[in-house]
Amino acid sequence: MDGENCENCVAMRAREETLEMASKYPKAKDNLMAILNDIQVKYGYIPEPSQAAVAEYLDIPLAEVYGVITFYSRFTTIPKGKYDISVCLGTACFVKGSSDLLERAKSKLGIDEGQTTDDQMFSLETMRCVGACGLAPVFTVNDKVYGNATVKLMDEVIDELKNQG
Repeated sequence: MDGENCENCVAMRAREETLEMASKYPKAKDNLMAILNDIQVKYGYIPEPSQAAVAEYLDIPLAEVYGVITFYSRFTTIPKGKYDISVCLGTACFVKGSSDLLERAKSKLGIDEGQTTDDQMFSLETMRCVGACGLAPVFTVNDKVYGNATVKLMDEVIDELKNQG
């Protein structure tokens, strides 16, 4: 099978799976967020074929679906890495040096915020508040919170994750 056919198979499968997920909900525009959330949970992002399938299912313009996806930080159109690193830039964290953590992660991973490494191992994001201001500065890896973080801790965590593969 050539590359184009393979891509088409992946797109068709994403479309079918999306329509299956969407079918749990009535065909009402009010269900857009719930459907997008289900897709985000399943794939870790919202692929283009899924966006089109949702627009078709709810009978709304694709631009409206895309607008919701890009408005809410919960949603992304970019595949995430196995390890999703988020650095808090909320006031408490920023004052205590979280910008240094972000710069170290960028340098160590060779990516900018909002990007994923070529090997799909790491994604790097920023967030406004984790709700752990007493532990500032904070970063997370997937659902694990690292408080009172230092550049040294960021290095150690990234190195450990690289070794785990």
